[in-house]
Amino acid sequence: MGSAELLSDVAIVGCGPVGALLANLLGASGLAVEIFDREREIYPLPRAVHFDGEVMRIFQAAGLAEAVAATARASSRGMHFVNAEDRTLMVRRGIDGPGPHGWAGNWYFHQPELERVLREGLTRFSNVRVRLGHEVTSVDDLKARYVVGCDGARSLVRRVIGSRRVDLGLHQPWLVVDLLCDPASSRVAALPDYSVQLCDPVRPMTIVNVGKAPGGLRRRWEIMLMPGDDPDRVAEPDLFWPMIARWLGPADAQLERAAVYTFHSVVQEGWRKGRLLLAGDSCHQTPPFLGQGMCAGMRDAANLAWKLAAITKGGVSSTLLDTYESERLPHVRTFIDLAVRLGAVLQETDPEAARARDARFAAGAEMFDYPQPQLGPGCRADDAPPVGTIFPQPRLADGRLMDEAIGQRFAVVGDAALLENLQTDAVLLPEVGLDWLAGHKKRAAVLRPDRYVFAVANDRAELVDAIAALPVRPV
Repeated sequence: MGSAELLSDVAIVGCGPVGALLANLLGASGLAVEIFDREREIYPLPRAVHFDGEVMRIFQAAGLAEAVAATARASSRGMHFVNAEDRTLMVRRGIDGPGPHGWAGNWYFHQPELERVLREGLTRFSNVRVRLGHEVTSVDDLKARYVVGCDGARSLVRRVIGSRRVDLGLHQPWLVVDLLCDPASSRVAALPDYSVQLCDPVRPMTIVNVGKAPGGLRRRWEIMLMPGDDPDRVAEPDLFWPMIARWLGPADAQLERAAVYTFHSVVQEGWRKGRLLLAGDSCHQTPPFLGQGMCAGMRDAANLAWKLAAITKGGVSSTLLDTYESERLPHVRTFIDLAVRLGAVLQETDPEAARARDARFAAGAEMFDYPQPQLGPGCRADDAPPVGTIFPQPRLADGRLMDEAIGQRFAVVGDAALLENLQTDAVLLPEVGLDWLAGHKKRAAVLRPDRYVFAVANDRAELVDAIAALPVRPV
């Protein structure tokens, strides 16, 4: 395709959360972007309900953190896996106050409200054109240097690429029920304010406290379908209300949505073919037991955005995009694998196996945190962690969060003596991150624009070599 034919730097297919976030990040970098969605309006019912502190940090990078925070609920409580007798087996820890990313570690939200914030963010950029009510039927019609398929599990762009599906084994239908609960109800008041994974072999369930909503308090029940359930009828109120009668009845809440979904664990191999790329559900699907499905897509957007900007504005070779899948696929596999393992704990329906499971936790509840996996090989030093892991976001002496001082650039943090008179276009932040560095027995770190660690150093020579190895100049 000749340059005279190009109408944009990047065309994005799909204006859901991942596509809209990517368009905001690229718009802020000055790229000419077109984003297409076949629907004119935001889908009005909830789907995803959780994101973590790292994703809020990505919203911060897009200049939307405060707007997102105004529509979401920060939670310091974790997620409890409890058995049929209400004994806690495992707890995903919560975080009191700002976590390592400078924000609360867990946020609960109503997806239509989040999408509204993301779409309104696009109005800031004259270089971003939003094409709603426009169904893309052929990628050949997209006159852009790059095309990113953020078009979900039935992705058109993925079909054109010809990616290979890798089935990770979990395909389980669940009924998802969203309720607007009456805050005046004593039964509603008695509900826990944390998320619960009910590991009951008779009927596994998930209960999520989403937060305040017009008309009540939004709560979600996810109910595993069992043998004998009719998927075509189980969403009917006279069938699902008895399933949750121990908590609520029709007098306590108004039904917002009830639908059957199949939770999948799938990744694709082949996220790029020439100018075509994939992000979000088009290249991986995560079971919801860890609350990381949408988060994975948002990390895709953050990884891809700075690389597309470096190529289109910085003159960097397009081979940089070959590092996208090599980095992200092992990273997302870590979250999917953990979600599948947690799902196995929750979804055990054999009574004997469930008793054996409960016995394994007889000594007390197991505590766990979100993993902090290393990116796969790619645009980073070929070294062990902490290289390739996400760097925390401390607050600087002037009161700003670290990322506010960096923007979408590379940065060097650490011992002031190592950073003094350093010849680089990267942002220099002496005496920042020292506690983290000391914990890893390092004196300096080179950070990518997405805040993953490119390299670490213990002396001036190592740091100079690391900077010399940077594949791109900051955009």
